[in-house]
Amino acid sequence: MKKIFISLIAIFLLSFSNSPSIIGKWKTVDDESGKAVSVIEIHEKGGKYYGKIVELLNPGDRNRKCVNCKGEDKNKPIMGLTVIKGLAKEKDEYTGKILDPKSGNIYKCNVELETADKLKVRGYIGVSLIGRTQYWHRVK
Repeated sequence: MKKIFISLIAIFLLSFSNSPSIIGKWKTVDDESGKAVSVIEIHEKGGKYYGKIVELLNPGDRNRKCVNCKGEDKNKPIMGLTVIKGLAKEKDEYTGKILDPKSGNIYKCNVELETADKLKVRGYIGVSLIGRTQYWHRVK
């Protein structure tokens, strides 16, 4: 009985430690056109999560700059641009800010794993009801 109990605890701990994470590469899909746009790599630094563009899928976009961005991002190349800024984990959701390189606007955002390979990303102004949702897919 004791061995079974210890085995159950070990299985539980292993399954918890292998739980899916938002860390990794994600293919972004434009919610308006339905086309894949870029690959964003999300990483953790100091307990917060950040995502930068590591690949642009349209060859015509590869040399574009963020001309509409403000502050330190203005006129930076879109390739390599940090678009997810300072996400903090709150239960099963991550909250922070996201930059839209097209408009140059920074929005509040919520990020949530729908499945291990599907990420729900919602950018909004003020209240989450006023915004847009995209679904990103893990790059393997």
